[in-house]
Parts: sequence; structure tokens; C-alpha cells
Amino acid sequence: MVASTPLRIAVLDDYQGIAEAVDWSPIPRPVELLAIRDHVAPRDELIARLADREVVVAMRERTTIDADLLARLPALKLLVTTGPFNAAIDVAAAHRLGITVCGTGGTITPTVELTWALIHAVGRHLITEDAALRAGRWQTTVGADLAGATLGLVGLGRIGKLVAAVGHAFGMRVAAWSPNLTAERAAEAGAELLDRHALFATADVVSLHLVLSETTRGVVGRDELAAMKPSAILVNTARGGLVDEQALLETLRSGRIRGAGLDVYGVEPLPAGHPLTALPNTVLTPHLGYVTEGCMGKFYRDIVDDIVAYCEGTPRRPVSG
Repeated sequence: MVASTPLRIAVLDDYQGIAEAVDWSPIPRPVELLAIRDHVAPRDELIARLADREVVVAMRERTTIDADLLARLPALKLLVTTGPFNAAIDVAAAHRLGITVCGTGGTITPTVELTWALIHAVGRHLITEDAALRAGRWQTTVGADLAGATLGLVGLGRIGKLVAAVGHAFGMRVAAWSPNLTAERAAEAGAELLDRHALFATADVVSLHLVLSETTRGVVGRDELAAMKPSAILVNTARGGLVDEQALLETLRSGRIRGAGLDVYGVEPLPAGHPLTALPNTVLTPHLGYVTEGCMGKFYRDIVDDIVAYCEGTPRRPVSG
């Protein structure tokens, strides 16, 4: 490959327009950058926009990159995903087609922080009170207490453990459940292991931190939601598929729980006019868990480094599959 040959790079779902401000100069070939700021859902349109791209960068799981799409991108040689893995990419198909797949580092603390932002926003009615104050009204709601309340964690991995630590700082009792969690591992995080029904029945705040898989899809269904206290809050910063969305809509519409704070959805971007957006007892954010200056900076430093390594013939951070 001649060093002066332009390297055509596409960045998918660059909603905030970050890619244009990135320093791509360490790459040893001239860069021809296509930063796609919207979500391109029609398959033919996406293929047309990526047809001549040698490198495609996927922002987490915002776009599904399956075997059919990969087979229709003959110029593609390097696929970079933010994070060390990406469930929306058919990595095995990429490898069969001779496409190198690399990842990046990242950080989990932004998701922990947003989890607590949503807990506070729902529990203290922050959106309602902000709107009321702007409209000239003063103190319209009564908030929930965290001190002495029970935090129920569905999943106690790296993120769940940090959420638990914050819960302890607020003086909360922490309980946890996941399919393979043991009492010993729960105790290491200062949590009490409960069975799934007991966790939903006793928790004042239920926060989800499981990986989405065939065994965890829909793990929060009608039975779990029905078991929750009328005063309880559900928060999901993990994956939308963990929750039966129709059952959650019915629960929220009927006021059977206090409310829900959601950062993730079954379909993303959330379609305009989605029923969740009409409910007064929800706080909704557009999958912002990892979208912070520090995390995005880490992503892009590693993206550039991955591309440099590809140009040098020594790929780094390979993603297996």
C-alpha cells in the first residue's frame, strides 16, 4: 500500500460531532473522514455511504453490523468498535471475510454516575420540579428517601459493585440477584443475596446491571414488575432488552410503581412519539451511560491507535469471535 493513498474512514452514529475534532494526524496515511452524525437505518442507504470505506468505526452498539452488511462492503478491511466487545457486530462473519476487528479501552464509572443521576431524578421528581419552577410554581412534590431504603441490584459485576458502594454511602441496605451470583460474592460487595422475587418485592430502588444474553433477555417481566412496591423505582442503564417493555409500559401507566429512569431501550434511537415519552413518571435519557468527555476521549485515542497499528500491519486490541 502506497503511504500517500488516502485512508477512507467512516465513523458511524457520531451524534455529538466528536470525530471531526479528533486529531487523526498520527495515522501514517492521509485521512479521508466521513463522520455520519445521524443514525442510518435503511440498509441500502448505509451500504451506499460505506461502500468505499476501508475503515469503519462503530460507536458501541448503535448500529447492527451483521454478516449481510459486511458481505456488501468489499472495501472494508478494518472494523473498530468502541469498547473491548460489541454484541451488535458479527465478529465471526467479519473474520471469515478477512476483516480485522479491533476494540478500545473504556471506563465504567460514567454509567455508575448516570445510574445515580436517574435514581435521584425519579426519586426526587427533579424533572417535574424543574418544569414547575419555570412555570412559576413552588414545591409540588414529596421526594423519596435513600437513607434506610433498600437498593436491589440485578447484576453485581464491575458496574453493579460500584453502584452498591454508592448505595452504602447513602446509608442504604444493598441486596442483589443474578443468575449465577453466590452469597459469598454478594457479601464481598456488602450485599445480601436474595432470590429474584424477593429482591423485586423488597427493594425501594431496583437497578439493572446485567449483560444482555439469551438467558437474561426479558428477565424483568410482568411477574417481577407486579412484585415491586408501589413506591419503588426501576432504573435501567444496562440494556433495554432486559425488560419486557410492554409490561413496563402497562405498569407505569397504571401507576403501580413510583416511576422508572431509563437510559436504554429495545429499539434505539427511541422512535419519536414512543409511548414511554408520554408518561409523567419516567425520566428518559438517550443511552448516555458512557457518553462523557473522559470516556469518549479514551475511545478516540484508542481508535486512532488501532488504525495506526493496522497501517503498520500489527493490529492491536483484536476482538475475537
